[in-house]
Amino acid sequence: MDVHGFKNFQEVGQSVLKFLHARFGFDLWMITRVEDKDWIVLQSEDYAYDVKPGHVFCWEDSFCSHMVKGKAPRIAPRSEEIPLYANAPIAQQVPIKAYIGQPLYHEDGSIFGTICAIDPQPQPKSLLDEAPLIEQMAALLSYILQAEIRASAQLRQVERLQVEALTDHLTSLVNRRGWDHVIDAEEARCKLYGHPVAIIIIDLNDLKITNDLFGHSAGDELLQATAKVLKASISDQHMIARLGGDEFAILCVDTVLVDAEKICQHLEDALNHANISAALGMAMRDPSRGLLHAAQQADLNMYQTKKEKIQS
Repeated sequence: MDVHGFKNFQEVGQSVLKFLHARFGFDLWMITRVEDKDWIVLQSEDYAYDVKPGHVFCWEDSFCSHMVKGKAPRIAPRSEEIPLYANAPIAQQVPIKAYIGQPLYHEDGSIFGTICAIDPQPQPKSLLDEAPLIEQMAALLSYILQAEIRASAQLRQVERLQVEALTDHLTSLVNRRGWDHVIDAEEARCKLYGHPVAIIIIDLNDLKITNDLFGHSAGDELLQATAKVLKASISDQHMIARLGGDEFAILCVDTVLVDAEKICQHLEDALNHANISAALGMAMRDPSRGLLHAAQQADLNMYQTKKEKIQS
């Protein structure tokens, strides 16, 4: 199989899945990402199971979770003969009689996800002889994936420099237009690689009161002080924006839920220490809904927090 001329991991992945389906059959081939408890479908070549990119399954329910741990074989022409596969929850949900799976790796050797296939019919035992070819395809995908993720991280930095021109003059943070540009670019990366992203929305509680009592110059100072606290509290890999008025937003890339919660707590502590009253809301990107939905959910969570503080 010749992969020359392909532009990116997406194109190579699609070509590999089509090649493997043509070579071995199997009604479903997938490239997946593993993130905490989620098993995210990035690409699929599907002829029977109605599995599409963006679908999310429970990782522990899958055959691949056992395969990656080395507890069950990477190729199972008759998967029902393997107890872990026969008893896996996924096998109770859809008909699976044959399985192929190979890990895909990050550059540091940790698991990125898998390339795998399932079929509703048992397959000949001669399939086991094809293990070297399937391993080679997985190694090829891992290599291209690692190179592209490195390039993607560099591109993200270039994009940040480009949107610096789209800054809020008062706080020197990215403005709403810059935020929208970065969100669109990050969503495209999320669809390719499935990495976890959190969005945090921060709303000041006292800006209007400050403006009314002490004048707009005092309100401007409050906004600048908030921006200073946020910049001092957030890693450079994340991005802070002032969306307008008294609302700020933070895009936390490559951030799982437990770390996003720690970031929120750290921000809340830092703002309280600076005597800045604010409400925070956080939401994780759902692979089936995207970053715009996460931003909307974070905004709703922020208003819920603000409501609870007022009631208390």
